[in-house]
Amino acid sequence: MAIQNDRKNAIKKLRLLTFGSKTNVDVFRAKIDEAFKTVFLPNGVERTEYCYGNVDCDILSPEIYASNRVMLYIHGGSFVGGSRNAYRGFCSSLAAKCFCRVVVPEYRLAPEFPYPAANEDIQTVFKALFTEEQIACSLNAEPGTKPRLPEIIIAADSSAASIACSLVFNLKDKFRTCVSKVVLLSPWLNLSQSSRLIATKKISDEVMSGDILRKSASLYTSDANLDSHFVSPLLADAELLKNFPPVFIQMGAREILLDDARRFCDRLVAAGNSCLLDKWPDMMFMFQMADDFLNESHLALDKIGKIITGDFAGEEAVQIQNQPRLEHSLHSEA
Repeated sequence: MAIQNDRKNAIKKLRLLTFGSKTNVDVFRAKIDEAFKTVFLPNGVERTEYCYGNVDCDILSPEIYASNRVMLYIHGGSFVGGSRNAYRGFCSSLAAKCFCRVVVPEYRLAPEFPYPAANEDIQTVFKALFTEEQIACSLNAEPGTKPRLPEIIIAADSSAASIACSLVFNLKDKFRTCVSKVVLLSPWLNLSQSSRLIATKKISDEVMSGDILRKSASLYTSDANLDSHFVSPLLADAELLKNFPPVFIQMGAREILLDDARRFCDRLVAAGNSCLLDKWPDMMFMFQMADDFLNESHLALDKIGKIITGDFAGEEAVQIQNQPRLEHSLHSEA
């Protein structure tokens, strides 16, 4: 009975991450912040604020982290909600598991700022972050040695998956070579009318539904943009998918989004890239953010950490060879 109650409460909490047709934008945003905010950061993580370009960001630094590794985390929230405040606890846990700093931008939200405002903000953050990390690597290089390149992980969940993929599509080679991995959690990959989830009137799982996708997409951008690979990355042509960084997708096996994730993974592999789809039995949309109710949430973050640090003894395609030195955040500004 206790396990059933935990699952029920987890689903109730996770539904707050999705924007339905009967939801008011302001109420939706307030409920996400209230449900997911945390007063104290876990695992001894320290938070500082920094403005990359013109975008305010959290920088979450664990006690020990790799000096040249940083994660850019693009929060979800159905394009219209989510914030640094709501994602601070979750991303702090992610920082500790991955032994890296995590940068969480406060990008502009729809409907006040529709597509491509969020994409522009994230591109601005990435380029400023890349420049600062490149300088830090140069300053930390041993005399007479070639500086190491920064290792940047792009991570995103749900609706922000399209923003993350859009960022990669827009990156020039000098930037893209520093992206060691793209991590997507319960990604939204197709918002076009060709999507079965969009076209079917009644389709849902325990948390997500086609109605949520339709409503969120309608506030995010016009119908004319829904077929764009910047909005629906599943529709990107093979040429655009070439030289895509290694991708790790983690989601619940019960999600209606799973088929799109499978197709996206297959398309990436067909284009010569590596992609691992990590399905968790009996889990729901964004189960990773229900750690107060589900033990699987903790285990899933453990696995992400091992994927990022190269300690995962699984599929060869997703192993990361680079093992940068670890430093104490209290004694390093890198």
